Amino acid sequence: MKIQKVTKEHHAKVYALLRRAFPGSEYEAGLVQKFHENGRPVHEWVCIHTNKVIAYIAFSNAYHGKENCGLHLAPMAVAPEFQKQGVGSELLRFALRQEPIKNRPLFVLGEPGYYKRFGFEPCSLPVCPFDKNNSHFLSLRNDTTTPFIVGYEPEFKTAVNIRRSQGRKRR
Repeated sequence: MKIQKVTKEHHAKVYALLRRAFPGSEYEAGLVQKFHENGRPVHEWVCIHTNKVIAYIAFSNAYHGKENCGLHLAPMAVAPEFQKQGVGSELLRFALRQEPIKNRPLFVLGEPGYYKRFGFEPCSLPVCPFDKNNSHFLSLRNDTTTPFIVGYEPEFKTAVNIRRSQGRKRR
């Protein structure tokens, strides 16, 4: 198993992994595909095992107004057949040590019990626009004391619209 930066050659495999890891959802694959198509600055890595992409992690810019205030961790995925084997934990630990990540404030919308193991803590500031009450919004190296709604890259809004339309179709 080896971890490497994502290249164009990995793109199709990453999208396929995201669809397998999040069955029934186009949100995550659509988000990453839009990042790539729009040339958005994303820090991303894959975990390779026997020439297959088995895990993926990405960090995109977080904003306070127009100013960059850190990075969002999203999405992170592990192939279903490799889940619960420590692959995601190893990939996240690796990413947290990398130069563009290791000293920046980080934000994640996820399962608190999982992310607390890596030093993330629940945060009330900034406010996450996708999580009522910030109940699943965590941060690392966050010293924010001024109230504001954290901004995301515009591709997140496009992806949220995809998720909403999928939800309506399922009803």
